[in-house]
Amino acid sequence: MKLSNNIFRLLFLHFLVFTVFIKAQSGISPNDIERAGQSGWQFLKINGDSRQAALGGAFTAISDGDANSIFGNPASLSDIENIDVQVNVLEWIADINFQSIAAGYNIGDYGVVGVSLAMLDYGDIPETINTPSSSGGTSPLITGNNFSANDFVVGFTYAKKITDNLSVGGNIRYMEQHIAELSMSNWSMDIGTMYYTGFRSLRIAITARNFGPDSRFGGWSEEYQTESDYVRMPLDFRAGLAMDFFDEPGSPHLLTAIVEGDHPNDGKEKFHFGMSYAFDKMFFVRAGYKINYDVQNFTFGAGITYPIGSTVGTINYAYVDFGELTQVHTFSLGFSF
Repeated sequence: MKLSNNIFRLLFLHFLVFTVFIKAQSGISPNDIERAGQSGWQFLKINGDSRQAALGGAFTAISDGDANSIFGNPASLSDIENIDVQVNVLEWIADINFQSIAAGYNIGDYGVVGVSLAMLDYGDIPETINTPSSSGGTSPLITGNNFSANDFVVGFTYAKKITDNLSVGGNIRYMEQHIAELSMSNWSMDIGTMYYTGFRSLRIAITARNFGPDSRFGGWSEEYQTESDYVRMPLDFRAGLAMDFFDEPGSPHLLTAIVEGDHPNDGKEKFHFGMSYAFDKMFFVRAGYKINYDVQNFTFGAGITYPIGSTVGTINYAYVDFGELTQVHTFSLGFSF
C-alpha cells in the first residue's frame, strides 16, 4: 500500500508539472532562436540568499529550509519549526545594491506563513541626451544631471507539509519599478513542491516562478505618438534533485549534492550544480557551478550556526564569479526563535 501511494504521488507531481509547462508554452512554436531580452523585471532573478548563491543557484531541492526559501523554493518554508528571520545584503555588479528580508512563522497544523521584501537601488545615473552633430547625425552628450532608478517587491508566502514526504508552497507578490519619472507596477505568483522519494534522502523538487500579466512603462507619449511596449514577466521553470551522504545517525559529517535544470522564457536552458559539507550542523562549506551562462560560472561560500540562549543565529557568505564584469559578494544573517 505504501509503495502504491508513493507511485501515485510521483505520477501526480509529474502531471502537475507537465500541465504547468504546457500551459506556459502554449502559443509558442518550437524553434532554435535565442529568447534573450524578451522579458523585463530582471531584478526578480537576483537571489540575495548566500546559502543558495554559494550552491550555484541550485535552490529547488535544498532541505532544512529557512525564511530565505521564499526567494527560492517556497515549499521549503514548511521546514521552519517556529519563527525564522533572514536579512540579506548583496553587492551587485556596477555598484548596484540589493537588500532583502524574509520572515516565516509556523502556525501548527495549518502550515507556515511568510512575508518578504526585496529592494534594488541603481544609485545615481548620469543623464545622457542625443544632440545634432556636424555630420548630420547625433552624438551623445552628458548633461551633468543625474537620475535614479530602483525596484522593490513585497510578498506573502504559504507552505505546508501535505505528508511526511511531500511539501508544497506558493508566493504572491506585488512589485514596482521606477526609472526617472517613469514607473510601472505588477503582481506575480510562484509555486514550488518538494518530494522525498523514500530512497534514503533522495528528493525531487520543482518550482515555477514569476507568473504574472504583462505591464507597461507609462502611458501615451505625445513625443513619439505611441505607447510603450508591454513588458513580460521572466517566467522560470526549474526541476532539481538532491541527496545527502554520511547522514548516518550520530555522524557529525553531512555532504549534500544538488543538481538542477532551469528553463527560462528569456534565455537558454541552464544547469546548476551544488555541493555542501556540514560539520556537526554548525560549520558549512559550499561550492557550485553554473552552465550555459554568459559570464557566471564558479560559486563558493561558507556559513556558521551558533546558539544565542534560546535563539539560533546563522551567518552565511557567498562569492559569485561574474567573469569580466566583477565578483559579487553576498552576506546573510538569520535568527531562529
